[in-house]
Amino acid sequence: MELSPCGGQFPSFAPNVAPLFRSCLGEEDRNVTPPRQIVPELEELTRLFHETLLPLGRFEEVEQDQMPLTYRQLLAHDHHMTVTVENHYGEPVRVEVLQRRSDQNRYAREILLRLQNSGQVVQYGIMRVDLEQIPEPGRKAIRSEQVPLGRVLIQHVELRQVRLDTLYRIQPGARLARLLELPPGRIIYGRTALICLNGHPAVELLEVVK
Repeated sequence: MELSPCGGQFPSFAPNVAPLFRSCLGEEDRNVTPPRQIVPELEELTRLFHETLLPLGRFEEVEQDQMPLTYRQLLAHDHHMTVTVENHYGEPVRVEVLQRRSDQNRYAREILLRLQNSGQVVQYGIMRVDLEQIPEPGRKAIRSEQVPLGRVLIQHVELRQVRLDTLYRIQPGARLARLLELPPGRIIYGRTALICLNGHPAVELLEVVK
């Protein structure tokens, strides 16, 4: 465990480095294809900013064929969510940082994505990044908190792999419902994902769309 400047414990990135590294390799680099690792862990990511999952809601793992079509199109893929959401809504998004934690080589934040023109909230997320895997200009862009993560990685890292891990059906808690401006009783969906940069696990993600 590593201490964060804001106090308390800041969990290290990717505790199981070997299996995570294998999950980032291409098929041609594997002697045997291992089962997909379920990383990142939902509870581990949310504990960066919340003591329990309760403020965010009840999360139930689902398969993509159990999801409504729109949510399946938004979440059940191996692509950057920034690009996916912008294509879906037909306009750019901007990032709003709600909370952050960092040390020399690790950075995490809780965020909203809003449509650039209308300001409508379209996504909630938590990300944790290993800054050692990102060139210095990309690190500066991430820490500036002015540009969505997906756009930063597209601009600064040539070899990227987005790996979908788990899909969730979510009954939102009070905080998540307020942040996403949801009516009472609304069911939404989300996912956890891993981004590999140059063959190494670099970013853990929780991504929830309304």
